[in-house]
Amino acid sequence: MPRPYSDDLRRRAIDAVEAGASRHEAAERLDMSPSTVINWMQRWREDGSAAAKPSGGSVSPLEKHAKWLLGLVAKRADQTLDEVVVAMVKRGIAGSRSAVSRFYIRHNITFKKKACAPRSKTGRTWPARESAGIESKACLSRPGWCLSTRQRRPPRWCGCEGGVRGARD
Repeated sequence: MPRPYSDDLRRRAIDAVEAGASRHEAAERLDMSPSTVINWMQRWREDGSAAAKPSGGSVSPLEKHAKWLLGLVAKRADQTLDEVVVAMVKRGIAGSRSAVSRFYIRHNITFKKKACAPRSKTGRTWPARESAGIESKACLSRPGWCLSTRQRRPPRWCGCEGGVRGARD
């Protein structure tokens, strides 16, 4: 977002108009839009201020319900955003899922679920059976022959040793 004009420039434009120049002449002298000088002069005449108005600083309507919303996740920390929105609707509080998400982010609360070891995309999807005969294994290629059939060590996350206890290469 662009920055507002300096107070010095505003003051020079107002002084030029008050000294007898038209708003258009003052704008041309200061190399700016005439509408800008016109707006500054209107504000100067109304409230005597030449300073830029404060920008930003909007407040979410959910801040009125901050105590209740923060207490909601304090009671049950494993809630999803959708569950929070449903609770808000029951209480008559208007708000969307994204508004609730931004509210909790501002209050340093996240709703991310973290698993210790996610399911492997390269490992077996079914348990091995010792009782399966040669006929059932005839169409399978030998592990290690192809990258898509080779079992790899599971990644180490969250301090788990090798993903699953007792897992070896």
